Amino acid sequence: MNDVTQMLAMIERGDRHAAAELLPLVYDELRRLASLRLAHEQPGQTLQATALVHEAYLRLVGNEDDPARWNGRRHFFAAAAESMRRILVESARRKRRLKRGGDRDRAEFDEALAVLPEVDDNLIALDAALTKFAGVDPVAAELVQLRHFGGLTNVEAAEALGLPCRTADRLWAYARAWLHRELKEAIEG
Repeated sequence: MNDVTQMLAMIERGDRHAAAELLPLVYDELRRLASLRLAHEQPGQTLQATALVHEAYLRLVGNEDDPARWNGRRHFFAAAAESMRRILVESARRKRRLKRGGDRDRAEFDEALAVLPEVDDNLIALDAALTKFAGVDPVAAELVQLRHFGGLTNVEAAEALGLPCRTADRLWAYARAWLHRELKEAIEG
């Protein structure tokens, strides 16, 4: 059993100090995943990788009264990817609200007065489609989540899910086609 799995087991048993010991073990990997995910965001994204990691980590282990239960490293990183997904979607929705100027174009003041693109509605549409897809094929949906929101490569995601690489390749192709069709219908419909 590796250090991360041991720390997760200690957290599950209620050890309050294990959460503090877990962060240094997973921080670099979570930071890398967050950086990869944010690199695909539209310009104007104000959330930084460090903040995304910290918020996701707090959501995962922050509630001392109700310790989370993970079945090892794979489950923890899947939960982290899900947490990052939810944070990014919440951020996109928050920016769209009228209260936050969602009906206005965001602009950055510089010499050229360049106008930044509006909040990425595609992220919200993708979240809705991915939630729907999870009802159709939960394993393929988790693969998409690990790759798109978690920033894992196909090999890493296949390993995390305990799948052969060829199966992960087929699921990835299937999921992309399904989500493409769903998003196209959402945009046109």
